[in-house]
Amino acid sequence: MITASHNPYGDNGIKFFGPDGQKLSDAVETEIEALMDAGLQAGLAQGNAIGRAKRVDDSQARYIEFAKRTFPPNLRLDGMRIVIDCAHGAAYKVAPEVLWELGADIVPMGVRPDGLNINQDCGSTAPNAMSAKVREVRADFGIALDGDADRVVMADENGHIIDGDQILALIAKSWSRQETLKGGGVVGTVMSNAGLDRYLKTLNLKLARAAVGDRYVLEEMAKGGFNVGGEQSGHIILSDFSTTGDGLIAALQVLAVLAQEGRAVSEAAHLFEPMPQVLENVRFKKGSPLEDAKVKSSIDAAKAKLGDSGRVLVRKSGTEPLIRVMAEGEDEKTVRAVVRAIAGAIEEVAA
Repeated sequence: MITASHNPYGDNGIKFFGPDGQKLSDAVETEIEALMDAGLQAGLAQGNAIGRAKRVDDSQARYIEFAKRTFPPNLRLDGMRIVIDCAHGAAYKVAPEVLWELGADIVPMGVRPDGLNINQDCGSTAPNAMSAKVREVRADFGIALDGDADRVVMADENGHIIDGDQILALIAKSWSRQETLKGGGVVGTVMSNAGLDRYLKTLNLKLARAAVGDRYVLEEMAKGGFNVGGEQSGHIILSDFSTTGDGLIAALQVLAVLAQEGRAVSEAAHLFEPMPQVLENVRFKKGSPLEDAKVKSSIDAAKAKLGDSGRVLVRKSGTEPLIRVMAEGEDEKTVRAVVRAIAGAIEEVAA
């Protein structure tokens, strides 16, 4: 597929999927890169062996019906006003249609793509616009997808954000009660809040942590037999329905719980109090700042300061020239201080 994912249009690129509908593994990608570096002269398929292109004229209608089938047939969204922000992206037609056909009163946003405005001050990477609209129109619920619609962030009736960790908690609780949750818990990432881990333990469920990236979440799900996994950013994978993340499908599972319980979203969808967590992104131009002795020392000092009650995670972004500095702990002031100290050290080296 051609996509900018959750980034601006300038980051448009090609994403490959295997015949099983899943993203290619690191090993396969490395093999392809090696072949490209060698020039690709040998081993190319002849024209008549490449395959054929096929146009699916009713693809939107097919997807709409598929999405609706993931929603319990005995439930409806009648009487619920929902703001849906499609980020001027892939779901700008289908997502509002699915919600409308299920009975919701919809308030669409981000449904006028012009080739340049994808993810621009809208969608799951900029959910404040959706939150403001929820308050403005007095909606019951808000949904913000990203450009390729594999991520979702939600908001309650007060415009308060419901992130991927809370979504995982809600689906885990619901599916566990229905005895459809597999693996004895869910898969998160190293970024998942410790509050999620604590909450799941109260349900006798576990949180398995994978590296950041949906492919690593999916690998951990397959390895441990889980059918629910996701990232704090809102990339939720429900393998009962799809081989990759689908923001609308995840939103429908949350809406199913809300329709069943009949409670305000602010009560039903905020299941735990997150531990103070601070993330700061530091841009760098070249080199490997994380190899610098001063940066390493600042990270060690941060870990010592937080002790056993917190944790520090410093990593390079997989899509941008950024280093992401995250810390988590009981005291927010201390967490902010250690993140700033590490970020400051990186800025000095990366300048």
